[in-house]
Amino acid sequence: MSKTNKTNKTSRASKTVIVVVDGFGVGAMPDAGALRPGDLAADTCGHVLDRCRDAFGRPLRLPVLGALGLGLVHPHPDLARRTQLPVAVGRAALGYPGADTFAGHQTMMGADFSRVTVARLADHLDEVTRALTDAGHRVELLEGKPLLVVDGAVLVHDNLEADPGINWNASGRVDDLGFDGILAVARTVRAVAPVARVIAVGGHADGPLPGFVRDGDGGTIGLDTPATGFYRNGGLQVQHLGAELDHTRQLPDLAARAGVPVTLVGKAADILACEAAVRRPAVDTAEVLAHTLEAVRTDGDALVVANVQESDLAGHQQDVERYGRILEQVDAGLAALLSLLTEPGDRLIVTGDHGNDPTIGHAFHTREYVPVLIHRPGAAGVELLPDAASLADVGATAAAALGLDPTGLANGTEIRGSSARAA
Repeated sequence: MSKTNKTNKTSRASKTVIVVVDGFGVGAMPDAGALRPGDLAADTCGHVLDRCRDAFGRPLRLPVLGALGLGLVHPHPDLARRTQLPVAVGRAALGYPGADTFAGHQTMMGADFSRVTVARLADHLDEVTRALTDAGHRVELLEGKPLLVVDGAVLVHDNLEADPGINWNASGRVDDLGFDGILAVARTVRAVAPVARVIAVGGHADGPLPGFVRDGDGGTIGLDTPATGFYRNGGLQVQHLGAELDHTRQLPDLAARAGVPVTLVGKAADILACEAAVRRPAVDTAEVLAHTLEAVRTDGDALVVANVQESDLAGHQQDVERYGRILEQVDAGLAALLSLLTEPGDRLIVTGDHGNDPTIGHAFHTREYVPVLIHRPGAAGVELLPDAASLADVGATAAAALGLDPTGLANGTEIRGSSARAA
């Protein structure tokens, strides 16, 4: 396909790489205490640096993140306060409710998630029950609780592994119904659900699912999925059904239609839509970085969106030392990327999708600003950027770097100064 909708900033092929360090926040947003007042103290970056210095007896070794300007965004004694690299650095507000990986990535790619509702299933039981009944299912409450049992086999419930009201699940034992049956229930729920995600989950459990139901935070009730054995018994099947989006107005599709090859790496391969994209799903950080480097080494234009998931997993596990080791591993991978992204049209953007402070005292995401560190080969000096209103501004900035028109996205504004090129 010819690149007729490129703005032709440069005739040379250019590569834009977005590395999302999942759960990497740089301080609480002003509304972070709305759900949990203690979250106003959230600071994933700062607290990991502090605790790892104590645990390791040395500062974390993050020379590349320092050179990319992390210390300018988050002043900390273990981070350099100046850099010789040509970078534009700032922070971004999330631009969507709550703190969620799916909503974060959809927003970053240009979707408008600002109107997605945070809601408990209990507040929408009537419409969900009606939709399932109209679809021919048998529906009942579980022992009078605000949790639905569908066809005697599938539980429709609040997701207890994310912030209250962010996601709902449809969970079942594949031995009882099969995953296709669980997925059919989830799709019916998705059609009426106001939340960002409805997640179909199937697997092999240690017993009947009602025995693993428990109360969650914020008045939620749901299945304790880790306790069921789904994660350890093999055969786990999961499908994320997101809120309705126009994926043609997101960055991967915009780039692909312009003839720019798109590669989605790590969790980005699981949750972003683009039929033309090469997908490299992976959880292991070394594998994510290897796939990213492989995509950058190809000839011609390229858009690569990579998600480092293990940082988020460390946050959920409240494992500060693991989080610190993952950051050091990411830093080494960024060094290799910088060695390949050397031409004036290239861009490396390092950011996050939310916070996940492993010291905060709970296993949920934290609502924090995220860093926006943009390497601009050939540009002059360092530019400090104003706070971006939304992660969508990151996607718009990447579009502009590729010579695409950011107004082709549903949401987002190019960050001022971030796409400046050498004269």
